[in-house]
Parts: sequence; structure tokens; C-alpha cells
Amino acid sequence: MQTLGPQKDSTAWIIQTWAAFAMSISMTTFGIVNLPVDNWVKGFMGMGLAFSVGSTFTLAKTSRDLHEARRLTSRIDEAKVEKLLSQHDPLSLK
Repeated sequence: MQTLGPQKDSTAWIIQTWAAFAMSISMTTFGIVNLPVDNWVKGFMGMGLAFSVGSTFTLAKTSRDLHEARRLTSRIDEAKVEKLLSQHDPLSLK
């Protein structure tokens, strides 16, 4: 049976991910700040950005948790099947 450990991401991938996140937030914030509109419109756009980022983190965490729960459930089911198969002796005459 193959044991599934935590997946290890490379340092380069982690740096690239955080850099892309920081760039996207900073560039969007820069764009909102420099819009030629009233401050209340900028505030509304900033709130929209903040809520979008927050809900994205929540969605990512929920998806990860659901995936991990399904993986754990399938590993438990697989262990039960292996136990049943190891106890089964097709040559016994019970």
C-alpha cells in the first residue's frame, strides 16, 4: 500500500506564488488609488477588492479541507477492504 504524505512544494514555487499575490494586490490597489473618480467610489472598489481576496482565501481553504477529508475517507475504506481480503481464505471449508 502506498502511503500518501503531505505534498512538498518547492521554494521557488512558494516564492512565485507569494510574489504573484503581492503584485496582483498592489497593482490593483495602485489602479484604484489612481482612478479619476470620487473617494467614495475608490473606497467601494477597495472594499470589493478586500472582500474578493478574503473570500478567495476562504474558498481555497474549504476546497483543500474537502479534498483532504475525501482522501482520508478513501484511505480508511481501502484499509477496511484490505483487512477483509487478508482475513478471507478461499481454501477453507467453513
